[in-house]
Amino acid sequence: MDELTVDVEQLPKTIVRRVVKEKLSDLSDDGPVMVHKDAVLAFSEAARVFIHYLSATANDICKESRRQIVNAEDVLKALEEIEFPEFVDPLKASLDVYREIHTGKREATTPKENESKKKSKISASETASRSKKATNASNTKNNKSAKKKVLNGTKSNSKNKKAVNGTPSTSTKKAKKK
Repeated sequence: MDELTVDVEQLPKTIVRRVVKEKLSDLSDDGPVMVHKDAVLAFSEAARVFIHYLSATANDICKESRRQIVNAEDVLKALEEIEFPEFVDPLKASLDVYREIHTGKREATTPKENESKKKSKISASETASRSKKATNASNTKNNKSAKKKVLNGTKSNSKNKKAVNGTPSTSTKKAKKK
């Protein structure tokens, strides 16, 4: 049962292997480092446990502040609380870079770009509306032709039917006289 839980929550092995190999290669003077399959699994499991522990601690900090959403400040405080203060400064630097990149992307969109995005959304909805109208018109046309076929079918069937009392209908009498 435990194996199933590990498989579901396991981190991607290729990413873990790449991160470990890159870091160990940077630290090693001998060049590229080989990492055994069991070692990758151990690193993956250790990272998973660390993430669970860090997220639980950050969640506790969030709850103490009477909030429901964990933010980056909660994670930074959690790192200090679980006695990994050496991670706080590099993480802050990474967050600053990330925020600058994403803030720059938001500011890069001009009002003209926003307006063109709105227009493209409107034209997409208009296209959908037109398509719906065309489909409805086609369905109406198909319904009318189906009704005509049914009516034509009943007319041709009425020529060949006998009256209820067993005597031939007038159209059948005409056909017999000829």
